[in-house]
Amino acid sequence: MCGLSGEIRFDGGQADIGAVGRMAEAMHARGPDGSGLWSRGPVALGHRRLKIIDLSDKAAQPMVDAELGLAVVFNGCLYNHAELRRELRGAGYRFTSASDTEVLVKAFHRWGPRCVERFKGMFAFAVHERATGRLVLGRDRLGIKPMYVAGGGGRLRFASSLPALLAAGGVDTGIDPVALHHYMTFHSLVPGERTILAGVRKLPAATVRVIEPDGASADHRYWDPPHTRAALPEAAGPTAAEWREAILDALRAAVRRRMVADMPVGVLLSGGLDSSLIVALLAEEEPEPPVTFSIGFEAAGGEQGDEFAYSDLVAGRFRTDHHRIRIPGTRLLDGLAGAVRAMSEPMVSHDCVAFYLLAQEVAEHVKVVQSGQGADEVFAGYRWFPPLAGVPRAEAAAVYERAFFDRPHEGLAALLEPDRLLDHDASGAFVRDHLARPGADTALDAVLRLETTAMLVDDPVKRVDNMTMAHGLEARTPFLDHELVELAAACPAELKLAHGGKGVLKDAARRLLPEAVVDRPKGYFPVPAIRHVHGALLDLLRDALTCRAARERGLFRRDRVDRLLADPERDRTPTGVNTLWQLGLLELWLQTHGL
Repeated sequence: MCGLSGEIRFDGGQADIGAVGRMAEAMHARGPDGSGLWSRGPVALGHRRLKIIDLSDKAAQPMVDAELGLAVVFNGCLYNHAELRRELRGAGYRFTSASDTEVLVKAFHRWGPRCVERFKGMFAFAVHERATGRLVLGRDRLGIKPMYVAGGGGRLRFASSLPALLAAGGVDTGIDPVALHHYMTFHSLVPGERTILAGVRKLPAATVRVIEPDGASADHRYWDPPHTRAALPEAAGPTAAEWREAILDALRAAVRRRMVADMPVGVLLSGGLDSSLIVALLAEEEPEPPVTFSIGFEAAGGEQGDEFAYSDLVAGRFRTDHHRIRIPGTRLLDGLAGAVRAMSEPMVSHDCVAFYLLAQEVAEHVKVVQSGQGADEVFAGYRWFPPLAGVPRAEAAAVYERAFFDRPHEGLAALLEPDRLLDHDASGAFVRDHLARPGADTALDAVLRLETTAMLVDDPVKRVDNMTMAHGLEARTPFLDHELVELAAACPAELKLAHGGKGVLKDAARRLLPEAVVDRPKGYFPVPAIRHVHGALLDLLRDALTCRAARERGLFRRDRVDRLLADPERDRTPTGVNTLWQLGLLELWLQTHGL
C-alpha cells in the first residue's frame, strides 16, 4: 500500500521531475517507509512506500527492469503474487525480490495489459514501456485503490490522491457543475470519472488505459459482473443451504487471501455482522488469536456513542487480543480537521471522522487490518433495497431515486445559486442510464449492480482508503473480493433480502456468531457529537460558509444558508444527512485544500 505519482508529456518536452516529486511528497502519509523518483525523457514516476510485503530495498519503487524495458509504480497488494510468481518462473522469468511489485512487472511483460485479469487483489499502477513509449494505467475491479488524473499543457499527470495533483500545480480548480449536482443528490458521492474539480478526473474502476506517446488513449473495462442467474457459478446450487455454504466458503477464501503480509494483520471490529464474521473466520484459520480494535465516542443528543456491548461479545467469544479505543469529545474537532485534510474528495459521512481517529490509534499497533466494508452493497443490506422487490424493471429508477436521492433535481434551486444550476437532471440521467444497461435480471439486480460497480467505489471504498492511509495503515476488505462479489451478484434476490437484508449472509453466520450479533439492528460508526450540529461544530460551519472565500465562490444561496445556520437541525435528507453539514463540509474541504 503506497502512493504513486507521475507525468507523461506529449509535446516533446522533458517530464517535470520536480512536479512529480512534489506529488509524491504530498503523499508522505500513504508511504512513510521510503520514496523514489525516476525519469526518462517525457515520462517521470514517483513513489512513496509503505512496507508490507518484502521489507527489503529490493522491493523499492519506482521499479525499473532494464532487461524487460519496463518502469513501474504500484499501489496495493496482489494477494496471489506467490502463485503468479511460480507460474512466471515456469515461463523462464527470474526474480530478485519477494515483492508483489516485481510480480506485476513480469506479469505485464508476459501478458500485457490483460495481466489484470489474473490479479486477485487491490491495485492501481502505471507501467511505462521503453520500446513503445506507451504509458499504461490500471485500476482494480472494485476501485479499492485510487487513481486521479489531470491533463492540459501538453501533458498528463496522475497520482493516488487528488491533493497530490494540486501540489504539482497547473490544475483547473473550478467547480465541475455536473459533479456538484451529484454531490448534492448522492449525499456527497461523485461517481464515475468526475470529481468536484473541473480539471481532475478518476481512472474508472476495472479499467486499463493505454496512453500513446502522442496523447491518444484507449480504455478497456475488463470486469463487469452481469448480476444474472445465467452467471450462476459452479460453486453455488439451487437451494438456500447450498447458497449459504458457497458464500461462506468464498468469504473464507477472501479472508485467507488478505492475510498475505510479512507482518501481523489486525481487524477493525465494529461489533456488526460483517466485521464480526471476519473475526470468526480468522479465528478458524489462524493459530494465534486475531488482534481486534473497536472505537467509541461520548454520547450526545440522546445518542449512544459506542457499540462496545457487541464488539466485546465477539472479542470474548473468540478470545481476541482486543483493544477498546474511547475517543473523548475534546478530540473530535481536531479529528474532523484531520479527516477533511485526508479526503481526496469531500465526503459527508460521519464515519470518516471515526475511521480517521481509529486508524490513528490502530497504526500504533499494526500496519495492516481487515475491515467489513462493502457487504451492504454486495448483499443488499441497506433500507432502500427491499422496496425494489417485485418492482418492474422499468420502474427501478423511480423507486431507487425516491429512497436514495437527497433531493430531486428541482429541489436544487432552493440551495444553489442560479448560475450553479444545470438545465438538466444529470444525476437522474446517470442512474437511469446505468439501470437501463443490458443484463441484470430484476430491478433489484440492476440497482445492486449500480451500487457495487459505481456508488460503492466512491463512498465506503474511498472513505476507508483515505482515512486509513492518512496514518500509513493498509486496510483490506474481504467482502470486496471479486470472486465473492461475482457469487453474490448471481445469488437470487430473495435470499439477499431475507431477514431485512443480507439474509443469506446472516444465515451463513449463525453457526459462527452469537444471535445477538447476527440479528441486531443495523448500526453505523456512532459519532453523535458530529451528527448533531451545535457548539464548536456549528461555529466551524458558520465560519466556512460565511467567510470571504465562500462568498466569492458563490455556490449556495445566502438566504438558505442563513436559515440553516439559524436552525441547524431543521433540514435532513431522506438518508439522514444534515443539509447544513453537507453544504459546510464542501466549503471546509475546498478551503482546507487552498481552493
